[in-house]
Amino acid sequence: MKYSPVNKSLFIENRNKYKQHLKPGAIGVFVSNDVLPTNADGAMGFRQNSDLFYLCGVDQEDTILLIFPGVKDGKHKEVLFIKETSPLIAIWEGAKLTKEQATKVSGVENIYWHHEFEKVFQSFVFQAECVYLNSNEHSRRSINTETAEMRFAKWMMEKYPLHAYERSAPIMHKIRSIKSGIEIELIQQACDITEKGFRRLLQYVKPGVWEHEIEAELIHEFLCNRSAGFAYGPIIASGGNACVLHYVENNKQCKAGDVLLLDTAAEYANYASDLTLCLPVSGKFTKRQKNVYNAVLRVMKAATKMLKDGNIFEKYNKAVGELMTEELLKLRLLKAGEVKKQNPAWPAYKKYFMHGTSHFLGLDVHDVGFFNEPMRPGMVFTVEPGIYIPEENLGIRLENNVLITAKGQMDLMKNIPLEADEIEELMNSK
Repeated sequence: MKYSPVNKSLFIENRNKYKQHLKPGAIGVFVSNDVLPTNADGAMGFRQNSDLFYLCGVDQEDTILLIFPGVKDGKHKEVLFIKETSPLIAIWEGAKLTKEQATKVSGVENIYWHHEFEKVFQSFVFQAECVYLNSNEHSRRSINTETAEMRFAKWMMEKYPLHAYERSAPIMHKIRSIKSGIEIELIQQACDITEKGFRRLLQYVKPGVWEHEIEAELIHEFLCNRSAGFAYGPIIASGGNACVLHYVENNKQCKAGDVLLLDTAAEYANYASDLTLCLPVSGKFTKRQKNVYNAVLRVMKAATKMLKDGNIFEKYNKAVGELMTEELLKLRLLKAGEVKKQNPAWPAYKKYFMHGTSHFLGLDVHDVGFFNEPMRPGMVFTVEPGIYIPEENLGIRLENNVLITAKGQMDLMKNIPLEADEIEELMNSK
């Protein structure tokens, strides 16, 4: 890992939160993600299962966490299984965590090697009335491969068919949606690194620069600041490319007069930030570009103020849609007649603003949480309105990261230049 060690109190606190939601006599089991192959003998970079990391902080493969508050011996209330280093692994990959190091990272005292799991688990699993298994239940998931979680669930149910089984995902969605103080600090660190990357670009972007060169500048800055890199696939879209919502080719040359849309941000200690800003490639927006930019900015500012304790997403999204409709009318992209005759299921503004405004942010850029429940203090959301006009080769999206507090909201990206005039001034300063 590149990031500084995370205080183990975070993971101890998170396990205690999880335990509060377990049924009496229940055991929770969490397994690490696979190391996925590419071709020949290649493999993708390892990314830890977010729920497992949340509960123990161990950032390596072949890890299993057991949480069993009601176990009779008291010794196995929390058990962590980690990969044992062999001389061969040490030479080729580097040493893995020792048992002592795993305890220092996680706060779990009882550590075994991964290959001991079946024997140790069977020694107390029959004390459990039910087993909580984990799975990816994100509403936007698209999984075409059998994951480690899926394989483990099959193995458990075949080996212990008479146990009752429950889902951990609803618990994890609930507790992960409310961020602790340490988590907010880690997200803020990711946002601060993102700011450094963005400021690096203010005097770098100019006509003739290639999108992939901009990507290179960002990854340089992120890695220099102990980030593992991009929190998600970077979108660096100039001109009409900005109208492709998930444009990832990043292979075009920026031209004079274009607006460059940057949807790219750093992660830190597995926690994501998520930024979108737009720069005039020539250093100055045209009048039309600035009008569209400021329209999006007004919607963004108004939407940010609506992220508050007790607000309901359905109400929030409707209000944002009404704000966007007003701005599109002012820009003469919509006509009053279109709005009057619009389909409520797909309002007229969707022609130019077709995606959602906010999503949860945390260990995953599209983090877990319940959109059918009220907003609560400790939740972190993005705010990302946009206007996309393909016929003008113009796409504007602005995005910040907002923490809901008991007193309102806190913009975690408040230090990143946002006003069009300020961006122009910084781009043209010597």
